[in-house]
Amino acid sequence: MRPEVALPVLLPLLSGAISLLFWRSRPMQRFLAVAGNAALLIVSLWLFVSTLSDGYVTMQMGSWPAPFGITLIADMLSAVMVLMTAVIGLAMGIYSLATTGRGHEKFGYYPLMHLLLAGVMGAFLTGDIFNLYVWFEVMLVASFALLILGGERAQMEGAIKYVTLNLLASVIFLTAVGLLYGMVGTLNMADIALRMGEAEHTGMVEVLAVMFMVAFGIKAAAFPLFFWLPASYHTPPVAVSALFAGLLTKVGVYALFRVFTLMFDQTMGYLQDIMLWGAVFTMVTGVLGAAAQYEFRRILSFHIVSQIGYMILGLALYTPLAIAGGVFAIVHNMVVKTNLFLISGITHRLQGTYQLKKMGGLYRERPWLAVAFFISAFSLAGIPPLSGFFAKFVIVRAGLEAEAYVVTGIALAVGLMTLYSMVKIWNEVFWKSLPEDNHVPETVTPTGDDGRLLKPSLWMMYLPVMVLAMSSLLIGVFAEPIMWVMTSIGDQLLEPSGYIEAVLGASVSVEDTLLNSSAADAEEAAAGVDAP
Repeated sequence: MRPEVALPVLLPLLSGAISLLFWRSRPMQRFLAVAGNAALLIVSLWLFVSTLSDGYVTMQMGSWPAPFGITLIADMLSAVMVLMTAVIGLAMGIYSLATTGRGHEKFGYYPLMHLLLAGVMGAFLTGDIFNLYVWFEVMLVASFALLILGGERAQMEGAIKYVTLNLLASVIFLTAVGLLYGMVGTLNMADIALRMGEAEHTGMVEVLAVMFMVAFGIKAAAFPLFFWLPASYHTPPVAVSALFAGLLTKVGVYALFRVFTLMFDQTMGYLQDIMLWGAVFTMVTGVLGAAAQYEFRRILSFHIVSQIGYMILGLALYTPLAIAGGVFAIVHNMVVKTNLFLISGITHRLQGTYQLKKMGGLYRERPWLAVAFFISAFSLAGIPPLSGFFAKFVIVRAGLEAEAYVVTGIALAVGLMTLYSMVKIWNEVFWKSLPEDNHVPETVTPTGDDGRLLKPSLWMMYLPVMVLAMSSLLIGVFAEPIMWVMTSIGDQLLEPSGYIEAVLGASVSVEDTLLNSSAADAEEAAAGVDAP
């Protein structure tokens, strides 16, 4: 019994349920937003330490042995993703106190936030492919409700595009799960990995691999079906945008890493070129879209797409170093991208707009905010010694070792274009003087996303921003031990036998015993028939 692998899922569900019970009590909901997510961070640290020590932490729900029951399992990849999700969740809980108005709180903002975190945690920890689909749907329901919270026209338009493409991905995903079950007769991912090598219809295996790649590619906002993201992520309240930016697409990337290193590793030779060039087009289209924008959150939304390309590139190269670099890019991007959205919310609070042309002068007025943006933005562009530099350095080195010179060159060029976008924001928002037609007082009366007045609480917005900016800096400073963890992840993913043994354990031995017994019985029967 390893409760630390179940608690990251149970705690946000419990926090959300209690928050829903106290829906009339605003102080209780706000308290749970911080206390519940702080407890989530503590159990996530417990799980990470346990996984670091034991390699794998498993739990069979209801004491049903795998593959017949539902398995929760954490390997190093899951544990790191769970820990980063808890960090983002706590940052958002604090930030939301300063930005969420009474109207949104009344209509379930905090319970929905907890439900979203539970869905993300469940996706990272499940060992069952159908339950992965279920947790994706939990995320979709919670994220759609958060996206339309407020009911503005732009939100509704973005939500329609968001839910339409994601429902298409869900249909493809569920269809693939059904076909997969019909072919191998199991939904446990470790058991599927064992049986997939014995599958007779290799053509069907390749079809299923493509279906999963398309479904998870849409969820991750990869080329060509990524346009739902920049059409929707700039429309909700900024805390919701930041939460989505830090978590949702990363779950799609995680699913690609999990499925194609465990269940469909034999198809990577066939799909590698498709995935490789898909990553390249994702990087290029995302960064070009960002270069054409002059709205703060739309620029950042396009850069989510662009950075997803680096992560998928790490998987497509399919070497231990490349996968380590891809996971490093995920971790770095969760911190940096969340922080950039949070900073955009502060600039909007101070100057009343997200339009770059109408902003300016914040370098002199808010120097610490400028420093936090500088760290996060230049980390996203891959400038040393920040976290983004080491993530991209590892991927580029892996590309050169794999002799993928063209792809590696494009990745470097995309980094330069990312730097251009970040410098554009720096120049427009922080460096140039405030335009004469937008004289905003230095002290702005804060309002929530529903327009109601809030108590002055900028420090609750600054606190998570400064912590995340320092985290990006520390990831770069302590890149060596972090890279050791990423290398361990790469080794685990490319050697799935440890995962399979951790999940099935004695079940593998029992199955082998039954097979050997059946073979012996068959030989005995044959001998009896042949006897005179």
